[in-house]
Amino acid sequence: MTDAAIRADRESYRIKEAPYYLETGGEVAIFEAAYASRLPVMLKGPTGCGKTRFVEYMAHRLDRPLVTVACHEDLFASDLIGRYLLKHDETVWEDGPLTRAVRMGAICYLDEIVEARKDTTVVIHPLTDNRRTLAIDKKGEVLAAHPDFVLVISYNPGYQSVLKDLKQSTRQRFISMDFDYPAPDQEAEIVAREGGIGREIAERLVALAGKIRNVREHGLTEGAGTRLLIYAAQLIRCGVAVQEACRAAVCRPLTDDERLQETLDDLIDDIF
Repeated sequence: MTDAAIRADRESYRIKEAPYYLETGGEVAIFEAAYASRLPVMLKGPTGCGKTRFVEYMAHRLDRPLVTVACHEDLFASDLIGRYLLKHDETVWEDGPLTRAVRMGAICYLDEIVEARKDTTVVIHPLTDNRRTLAIDKKGEVLAAHPDFVLVISYNPGYQSVLKDLKQSTRQRFISMDFDYPAPDQEAEIVAREGGIGREIAERLVALAGKIRNVREHGLTEGAGTRLLIYAAQLIRCGVAVQEACRAAVCRPLTDDERLQETLDDLIDDIF
């Protein structure tokens, strides 16, 4: 890529407006220190607790472009690095998202890294130590990372298993930050602001989530994340009845089990 193309790429990946994020601990200072030293960062926490929003917030705060990749089981190394494509009867190389981030000095965020194939995650190893390089085997090129490049990964420890866990050889290349659901008063503030509803309803939604998270040991795979509470709040703001909004946005996404759905419905009736 030409310098002009890299500059244009960098601008297209910048977050123009500051995302709303409510700090719940010392995570901002830790991330800033990690970025200053160009240390790779690993975020761990349940679904919907704010990991992705935090990365967006920090990218804007640090004025760095952000390249996000949603990892999945069919993610191959070529999906990250790039591949040759046929365009107008020509074979041309097209960078993948990781390569673009490495070239432009972006923050590259690999979301739910444990979902990716094990042989795919190995390609990030040279970027997470003193080498800071990316091997592009198909081009016979070893690309040195831009000085501003930093790698961030995330995953949900609640889904850990023998098949879906990070190898120690990968884990020990990152500093780690633990995320969880915010404290009730902070979570209510987030839900009220992001959902555009009053504080009282927001507090009840948070109370509902707290009860659901306690039910998790009785069959739910995951508790209700803050994101789902915001969805419910947005439905309520648009005129949907509170109970129906909670069923549609909070309870039904969590399980298909009718018995558990009845339990969750009872919790909604208790709160509202």
